[in-house]
Amino acid sequence: MNSALIEFRDVHKAFGANAVLKGVDLSIYAGEISTIIGKSGIGKSVLLKHIIGLLAPDSGQIFFDNVALDRMSGVQRKAMKITCSYMFQGTALFDSMTVYENIALPLREHRKYPAKEIRSRVREKMAQLDIAGIENSYPSQLSGGTKKRVAMARALITEPRVVLFDEPTTGLDPIRKAAAHQMIVDYQKQFGFTAIMVSHEIPDVFFISQRIAMLDEGRIIFQGACKEIQTSQHPAVREFLDSAARANGLCPESGKRNGGSDATR
Repeated sequence: MNSALIEFRDVHKAFGANAVLKGVDLSIYAGEISTIIGKSGIGKSVLLKHIIGLLAPDSGQIFFDNVALDRMSGVQRKAMKITCSYMFQGTALFDSMTVYENIALPLREHRKYPAKEIRSRVREKMAQLDIAGIENSYPSQLSGGTKKRVAMARALITEPRVVLFDEPTTGLDPIRKAAAHQMIVDYQKQFGFTAIMVSHEIPDVFFISQRIAMLDEGRIIFQGACKEIQTSQHPAVREFLDSAARANGLCPESGKRNGGSDATR
């Protein structure tokens, strides 16, 4: 197997007396969609923020391309951060900015792109994501699905190697949820980025991810292929998956809805 693009080694993080990460070991491989699952409030988003440098570990190390983040020079760390992008929960578009201004914001923040190049890159990305012609609209004027594509355009405008998705389907109905998942799959294939997603959407994420990692009690208790986690007999993994199945009207273990119909798409 190829070496990991991103690797956590015995990472610990606490906020005061609250220990959130208690020795996380995790490997993320290039070109895949990896999804981190686990109970609410257990630290999934905290883990995600360590990848992009919004948080730093109290101990342990995080490696990017086999280089430890804490050993990178300022120039190396800045270059690494530019290769990563973050699609926030709920899109986090700025209501006071037009669609064009929202998408252009990451390029303007880097302060190295002339206005003409920014216009060209924004228009190109909007065309690629099928949102051309709405650059002067404001987020409040857009449908939920269009907002997701605008947020994706903003995340991809710097042509990142890694895109982080923090609960990208929160608050969406089943149809829009499926559309958002398909959008991630389609654009990951089109642009070739490595996707790291935090989600509680079980079993939906099993259909779109190549790799699953489960965080429990501050540690990764499973990481591997989707088929492997579904047959795992680890007590905490089994409890979580069975609870998720019941919450979605599925029969635990069987993958069928109550009443006998198949649960697969």
